[in-house]
Amino acid sequence: MDTLAVDLARFQFAFTVSFHIIFPAFTIGLASYLAVLEGLWLKTGKEKYLQIYKYWIKIFAISFGMGVVSGIVLSYQFGTNWSVFADKTGPILGPLMGYEVFTAFFLEAGFLGVMLFGMDRVGKKLHFAATCIVAFGTFLSAFWILSVNSWMQTPAGYSINELGQFIPESWWEIVFNPSFPYRLVHMLLAAYLTTAFVVAAVGAYHLLKAPHNPLARTMFSMAMWMAAIVTPIQIVAGDFHGLNTLEHQPAKIAAMEGHFQSHKGAPLILFGIPNEETQQVDYKVEIPHLGSLILTHSWDGEVKGLEAFPADEHPPVSIVFWSFRVMIGIGVGMFFIGLISLWLRKKRTLYGTPWFHRICVAFGPAGFIAVLAGWITTEVGRQPYTVYGLLKTIDSASPIDAAAVSVSLAAFVIVYFIIFGAGFFYLIRLMRKSPTRYEEALDSRLPDGTDTSPVSHSNHLT
Repeated sequence: MDTLAVDLARFQFAFTVSFHIIFPAFTIGLASYLAVLEGLWLKTGKEKYLQIYKYWIKIFAISFGMGVVSGIVLSYQFGTNWSVFADKTGPILGPLMGYEVFTAFFLEAGFLGVMLFGMDRVGKKLHFAATCIVAFGTFLSAFWILSVNSWMQTPAGYSINELGQFIPESWWEIVFNPSFPYRLVHMLLAAYLTTAFVVAAVGAYHLLKAPHNPLARTMFSMAMWMAAIVTPIQIVAGDFHGLNTLEHQPAKIAAMEGHFQSHKGAPLILFGIPNEETQQVDYKVEIPHLGSLILTHSWDGEVKGLEAFPADEHPPVSIVFWSFRVMIGIGVGMFFIGLISLWLRKKRTLYGTPWFHRICVAFGPAGFIAVLAGWITTEVGRQPYTVYGLLKTIDSASPIDAAAVSVSLAAFVIVYFIIFGAGFFYLIRLMRKSPTRYEEALDSRLPDGTDTSPVSHSNHLT
């Protein structure tokens, strides 16, 4: 195979899937948020929840549509650039992808119209059911897609026939392969946090403009509760995921941690510059023994380095090393933002602290960056395999030349930046629109200046 053609095909898939992944990461969490809002409205009768629902459902509809369009392109690439991979893994991955269409996509497509246009045409309970079904559909979609990708990371329940194809032997083992539960939980929590920080950024942006905006206060408060509660859970889930990866893909962990040599009492390398020629990390800042403590839960536990694996099975260390640190760094930032929000909430100044609101606005896209960094860590760390340990990337590509791939890659880059650039621009415009006019909040004030709105009496979510 032409290695340049393979590299271009890899870059093309990375480019298109990077655009795609940010939309499910947002819509999974946003669909659940909409279900919560509508449920609170039905339970409490408070109009603010309905108004916030109507504000975000427009953003959800556009994001969902962009996610569908960007996802369709990925399927075509299996046939054009990765036909050998499709042929060898088709008996297993084909049905799993089909299950995603027959369950998740049909649920989403069937009830999305009711959710978007049925508020005044069907009963409240039926509309709420439609919202919940769409939210469940996004979960099912994540379930099947992550099952597919997890099987590629930790293949199980298969045999290989005389044609070199992977044949299913146990669908239970295929679907619930060793890494799937950890990856599913980690991705779902990442989606919820991604949505929470987008909602927080929008709420904070409007609080900076109008501190008494009641809807902005409510959405900001709900987002901060999510950040404070879910981020610590995500850190624990990430630790379990890392231990699972250590068991099944130790070379990936070695690259993530920057360990070229095996160590007992391995340090935790915080920063440095991996040098694959000298097989060491230059200018490193490390904490002795902490790497072993995290990975083996032992102060002097042994952590394998890349030297323990054949040289042709090493993933690109620098990419994996830095993408992992970007993800971890953002996670730490989210954790501290959650802690600060609890402190400000206790002081009853959550809505009156502009410096904190500016931090939250800046952190709005952080969830997307963390998801992309995590995806890069997972997928590049799996190299040089498409099916880990069994099918190499170089052996998975279609027999096409580099020129053909470069033309389609250039077309994708141009079209994506035009179409999705316009979509992003419109989404930002929607988010910049105030969820309620400042004058409406002022209308609740008495002639003596007393604020009669519920949010004036408590900074807690009511």
